[in-house]
Amino acid sequence: MTDTLTPPADAASAIPPALLAFIDKVSKRPMIPANPEVDTMHVGDTDLPWAEAGDGSALQLLHVNLESGLWISKTRLPAGYKVVKHFHTGLVYAVTLKGRWFYAEAPEAMNAPGSYLFEPAGSVHTLCTPDDQDGETVVWFAVHGANLNLDGEGKVVSVMDARFALELYRGYCDALGLDISRLIVVGE
Repeated sequence: MTDTLTPPADAASAIPPALLAFIDKVSKRPMIPANPEVDTMHVGDTDLPWAEAGDGSALQLLHVNLESGLWISKTRLPAGYKVVKHFHTGLVYAVTLKGRWFYAEAPEAMNAPGSYLFEPAGSVHTLCTPDDQDGETVVWFAVHGANLNLDGEGKVVSVMDARFALELYRGYCDALGLDISRLIVVGE
């Protein structure tokens, strides 16, 4: 195998010395950083508390990146639950861990354990859990940007983004003396 950064001997005389020095420097650079800036971070299933909303739903915030606007959580919903209709400003990825759920706008697309769902930016929907389901639904979400929560006329009534999710979760946990030291927060 030849080194693609080392010019053939006969071509070396036609290459300016400064460029040869640059090629030599780059070819000696490690491909993988020896000292990454951030260590791997792990959050176990029970390392963080669930913030109960009082209506049977709950949120376990896992990771917030305030620089990129990403927030990752697990959401727990009871049977027969309906989340307010909302608009996504960014991409959303969802993995169903337990139970079933669907969008009122597309009830034929039922999410069940192991299901993966991709939501493009600009999607609008109303998340629901089936009335006839035994037990709760738990979904892992990675949300880029904000959820613009809408009223019946399509007007924005509230906004949930990474910063607000963090403020709500911290406020809830602080008020109850719950440990959130394992919460991953980037950008503070």
